Amino acid sequence: MSELIVNKISCQRGYNNLFSELSFSLTSGDILKISGANGSGKTSLLKILAGLSSAECGSVSYNQNKAGSSKYQQDIFYLGHLPALSPELRCQENLSFLSQLQGDDVTDKVKDTLIDMGLKGYENEYAANLSAGQKRRVVLASLLINQAPIWLLDEPFTALDSDGVVILEEQINKHSNGGGLCVLTTHQECNLPNMQILSL
Repeated sequence: MSELIVNKISCQRGYNNLFSELSFSLTSGDILKISGANGSGKTSLLKILAGLSSAECGSVSYNQNKAGSSKYQQDIFYLGHLPALSPELRCQENLSFLSQLQGDDVTDKVKDTLIDMGLKGYENEYAANLSAGQKRRVVLASLLINQAPIWLLDEPFTALDSDGVVILEEQINKHSNGGGLCVLTTHQECNLPNMQILSL
């Protein structure tokens, strides 16, 4: 069974100590929601888990591979709260590009994945012409074709309508049921059975 281990990590931003000696572990199938007020360190924690930032002390590992190592990073999919799309590219082109950044060649899956995210008919639309919710769906579509076992999602429900929320909840649950891990931040209520909560 795969295990993500967070061992006594601390995080400081400027003169602010966000959290100290934080420890927890997650195994295959777990979903963890990080809750807390604005500025409490939720995004900072996700970035440490993603290997994008370093903790002041402590360690993070997945299957004994340390955060930041090439083997660790191969198992991580990090989704920030801002849409990383090029307005000059069409939906299909943006999704292909995002997937290639993860090292995946999924050209043949792109169209079907966009349809699964409720974007049928928008495959060849330029990102500049999409609503905020539609842009979010394009970015979230990359989750469906990525093979990383750990999903780190920062406010993934932002800008989604009720149908989009349901689609994303279904995909997170499917990922979990398949043995994947998911750590997310959100201020919204979500329907994710057996979700654990970590308060900062």
